[in-house]
Amino acid sequence: QVQLVESGGGLVQAGGSLRLSCAGSGLNFNRYAVSWYRQAPGKERILVIRIEGSGIPTYDLTSVRDRFFISRDYAKNTVYLQMNNLKPEDTAIYYCCDPSSCGQGTQVTVSS
Repeated sequence: QVQLVESGGGLVQAGGSLRLSCAGSGLNFNRYAVSWYRQAPGKERILVIRIEGSGIPTYDLTSVRDRFFISRDYAKNTVYLQMNNLKPEDTAIYYCCDPSSCGQGTQVTVSS
């Protein structure tokens, strides 16, 4: 079973940037789509963006379009989420998930 470990979260001012990483273990990690979800306090977890095994992004949340970008490094078994021009409403725990499991999440807090 693939294990996923997120990193890169933190506290940033509005307008700043962060890059989240999702490191996957297992031989098949690079074959599968990986998705980033987020869950804000008191709200449901929602899908933000996904990248297919081919490296093509397939979905993103309208509110993050042109600000968030997903990529993957096959050599490092890692998927990245580059987040630019962050807004307070982006504050949430961010989770990366493959088809079978999710990581523990990383907190992103954007101050106004």
